[in-house]
Amino acid sequence: MSYEHILLVTDLLSDADIVAQKAKRIVEDRPGSKLSVLHIVKDTMVGFGYELVPASSLYDEIDDERCQEARAKLAQFLERNQLNAATSEVTTAISSSEGIVSYCHKHDVDLLVIGRHKRTGIAAWISGATADNILPNVPCDSFVVRLDKPVST
Repeated sequence: MSYEHILLVTDLLSDADIVAQKAKRIVEDRPGSKLSVLHIVKDTMVGFGYELVPASSLYDEIDDERCQEARAKLAQFLERNQLNAATSEVTTAISSSEGIVSYCHKHDVDLLVIGRHKRTGIAAWISGATADNILPNVPCDSFVVRLDKPVST
């Protein structure tokens, strides 16, 4: 299959470089393909009585400080891994899963590259891994990189 638009999703954690290097190899093996890199910042929720509303829908600058910090980390990540991304984006979403699926639909992604941490304890019960949540909903092929370090709470 010919992949023209490859999306690398990163959480910018210490082992994200492992996933970046796999994505880099995939792109290098496909001349003419473009790489996009995405990091999701979880949207701040604002309560109105019994209702929760994403703060970004009310005020554009509400998560600006967190997004600016994430953009700086993403720039370092791209430089450290020598990634030549056509686009790199930090965006807010109610959940990482929702943000990734939405991005794939809007930008005609052909291949999604994402890392998957093993979850243990209550974290596995409550939310599971982001990769597990998005795979049934993304409109493209997926390349999941297994990361050995478990995430627990």
